[in-house]
Amino acid sequence: MIELPEAVNISGQLNDTVLGKCIASVTAVHTPHKLAWYYGEPSTYFDLLTGKTIGKASPFGSMVEMKVENANILFGEGVNIRFHYKGETRPAKHQLLIEFDDHSALSFSIQMYGGIGAFLEGELDNNYYKVAKEKPSPLTPAFDKTYFYGIISAPDVQKLSLKALLATEQRIPGLGNGILQDILFNAKMHPKKKVNSLSERDKEALFNSVKTTISMMASKGGRDTELGLFGNPGGYKTILCKKTVNYPCPVCGTIIKKEAYMGGSVYYCEKCQEL
Repeated sequence: MIELPEAVNISGQLNDTVLGKCIASVTAVHTPHKLAWYYGEPSTYFDLLTGKTIGKASPFGSMVEMKVENANILFGEGVNIRFHYKGETRPAKHQLLIEFDDHSALSFSIQMYGGIGAFLEGELDNNYYKVAKEKPSPLTPAFDKTYFYGIISAPDVQKLSLKALLATEQRIPGLGNGILQDILFNAKMHPKKKVNSLSERDKEALFNSVKTTISMMASKGGRDTELGLFGNPGGYKTILCKKTVNYPCPVCGTIIKKEAYMGGSVYYCEKCQEL
């Protein structure tokens, strides 16, 4: 799933690869998918985008937005995007295919669920999108200790676990259950630890881990559990994930555990991350 580090990486790859290309053709909803949702009306994508030039791509939380003159292309989370060179075979199944006048292309496909689409600038009324654009990214100076303490000190979050605090309700757009695991590992905190149990030292450690862990992930091109524009994994070696469960913790050697929690999974070292 695309989270903030992957959104940053894919945005950069798009700017290096398709910025300035002219769209020759658009195919939408080629393969029906029950859990695909579309921004804007898919039947309008061809007329909206064809003949226009790709502008800058930018990350907003777990979403990537590409400017296309007076319109935008938007995708995120469960969408797999791939670049195809001239003459390269396009995937048989996809939810959106954009062909360029140099015969290269971008394909977008959804596995489990995901959102994708195109719309005129200013016409998308989607709260998830608006919040992602409005709130400061942990990769910017605006996301400072004062801002983070405002999130963690709110009265309505005190009884929440750290997973619920950090990875739900878009309190920090782009921080999902995937990158949460290493953030908490580096902060030495259990995902079930309650917010109201945090000391001042804990709060500072958690803030520092949010900033430094996400920055490291982004600087290395995203996590090695996720793929970029060319189908290659990111360069950040994930500490806690499905690939490392039942292996020794790299710090203390205790076996890494996986546990079902809040509708998903959490991974942790019970020695390094005491509850």
